[in-house]
Amino acid sequence: MPKDMQTTADPPAIDLVQPSTAGDVAVAMKRASDEGLSMVIRGAGTKIDWGRPAGRIDVMLDMRRLNRVLTHAHGDLTATVEAGATLRDVNDALSRFGQGLPLDPTFADEATIGGILATNDSGPLRHRYGAPRDLVLGVQLATTDGVLSKAGGQVVKNVAGYDLSKLIAGSFGSLAAIVSATFKLSPIPEASKTMRVAVADGASLTQAMRRIMGSQLEPTAFEVHVRSTQNPQNPQNPQRKNFSANFADAAFIVLLRFASLPVVVDAQVAGATEALQGVATSIDVVEGYAERMLWRAHATRLWDGAGAIVRASWLPASIATVLSELPDGAELIGRAAVGAGLVRIDGDDAEQARVIGQLRHSPNVGNLVVVRGSAGLKALVDVWGPHGDRQRLLSAMKQAFDPNGVLNAGRGPL
Repeated sequence: MPKDMQTTADPPAIDLVQPSTAGDVAVAMKRASDEGLSMVIRGAGTKIDWGRPAGRIDVMLDMRRLNRVLTHAHGDLTATVEAGATLRDVNDALSRFGQGLPLDPTFADEATIGGILATNDSGPLRHRYGAPRDLVLGVQLATTDGVLSKAGGQVVKNVAGYDLSKLIAGSFGSLAAIVSATFKLSPIPEASKTMRVAVADGASLTQAMRRIMGSQLEPTAFEVHVRSTQNPQNPQNPQRKNFSANFADAAFIVLLRFASLPVVVDAQVAGATEALQGVATSIDVVEGYAERMLWRAHATRLWDGAGAIVRASWLPASIATVLSELPDGAELIGRAAVGAGLVRIDGDDAEQARVIGQLRHSPNVGNLVVVRGSAGLKALVDVWGPHGDRQRLLSAMKQAFDPNGVLNAGRGPL
């Protein structure tokens, strides 16, 4: 539109920069800092709406042209990958050698390596393999002074006092641009089976968790899925939950995945079945296509529905108490033994804000971050919540890495 036809309501133009090399990224970072341009770093954009509402954005740094597997030391089970490569493409390449990067974050098929590391986002495989922060061995970063820095492995340049590989994980693009990262890999297991276990209530769920955690079993994934729903047979009592043992209606589900050699998987399934006797109301074992579809549905279940979604942590032993603090209509999916996952909260903005405030004040709930919420909700609550004693440290890191404050348009967390 010609300038003389623009109105004051027209949004300012955003300069899209699509670097093809690490040097291009460094140049773009320095330009933004020198000119005071607000920059947001983007991969596939699967989590672009996470964080606080963005302020002014002058430059969008799109990393998707940096999408190669740079090295794959299959004998050492490590690989170095550019930030714009998708997890799906990376694992397709690594699978030729029977290996893979054992991560399954939100929107795993589309998510890029840089975005996964920047958000430190993980899924059910975190139980066995950890979060991205636990798997990353080294990174190459472009900082706002236009310098390419490496940490981990053969260090070319580092920042004294910081482990950049760990520090950058979860920074949401607020400190530097991830150019590439080196990860620990794992062999692709020969066999896999998943147990879907229904239990009657929160107390039974806690008991099932304790039995598995106290056993010698080694699940690859150990999930809980809880739906807080009213009992349709007693609608006058909203506190009465639906505890149907039918999987389509069950309020409390445990998912146990075992992946290893076929004989090991069968032995683990048998051991888990025995351990859960007397506490499970129903057990189903799936493999192959049915198992893949089960985990695909599990990954998207919360996101397919309406409502706010928050990422939270809790003590595994306190799961029953945490569940009692959730309102009717809420749904929780998380890592049973880790004590971390997602909660979907229904209601209007005010009700969602009330529940988030209540959970943040609960002694049973740890850090709680809003990952999906309306603009109205984000106006009522801070997405990241209070940082407490960490605020001074976070501010100091931001000043050290991004002194002109040009990165991430105020989306946070620092």
